[in-house]
Amino acid sequence: MADAVSTQDRPARIGDSEFDRDTAVTRRPGEPGVYDIDLSAGWTIINAVNGGYLLAVLGRALSDALPHSDPFTISAHYLTASAPGPAVIRTDVVRTGRTLSTGQASLFQYAEDGTEVERIRVLASYGDLDALPDDVRTSAEMPAFPPIDQCFGAGDAPEGAPPVPGSSAITDRLALKLDPSTLGWALGAPSGKGEMRAWFGLADGRDADPLSLLLAVDALPPTAFEMGLKGWVPTVELTVHVRCRPAPGPLRVSITTRNLAGGFLEEDAEVWDSRDRLVAQSRQLARVRLG
Repeated sequence: MADAVSTQDRPARIGDSEFDRDTAVTRRPGEPGVYDIDLSAGWTIINAVNGGYLLAVLGRALSDALPHSDPFTISAHYLTASAPGPAVIRTDVVRTGRTLSTGQASLFQYAEDGTEVERIRVLASYGDLDALPDDVRTSAEMPAFPPIDQCFGAGDAPEGAPPVPGSSAITDRLALKLDPSTLGWALGAPSGKGEMRAWFGLADGRDADPLSLLLAVDALPPTAFEMGLKGWVPTVELTVHVRCRPAPGPLRVSITTRNLAGGFLEEDAEVWDSRDRLVAQSRQLARVRLG
């Protein structure tokens, strides 16, 4: 992982970056609303393809299928774990209007016997973020973040820190700097609090856009780690609200969990841009392994 939020002398640009290439979908000739993609192994964590990356893939397909290009709200149900390799996305336009259009999409892969398996199903509303009024009335307050140079990335792991089991390929694609107050799990001394905070960027220096916000809300280590739990925390459902187009520069992501019960927890995420604006919010329900 990069040691800072942007380490490139010439950072990648929106539309010409690893994230853009790995989320690019191809229209299937003669089949309107159907797209093909080869899911990249570069966005895997522990045992599966990252859910935020997958949501960005589906979000890109819907951006092409709908008359509006910006996701305003997108809800995904993760039905089975996705694997790197070929996948097909089928979209359907539910409704179009002057300011909002709504669509649904499903991502499928093939089982060993050749049958299609639905991995994810999404319902989303899209619009034009640049057409929104500037009026903001909010009681939301950005959590305090230490400066980037006082936070820690994967390359800063202290000697003797236990490794996260399985693949961590996604960490090479991200520039995360974690708030040290949420890093007790990496030292074998989790705080017991369901909190995770980090400066977020893409390793090639590409600035954030609405589609990369869908990745940002699900890119940090799970809050379950800081609650003393280990292993994969698979997402059951994830809803993201994109509030405005992010300004250039690093993002700050704060995730909290208030309730773990029956082997399920919620994660509430807020994403703030370099102008201290709340640019995205999300809630997800995830499973955890107890014991």
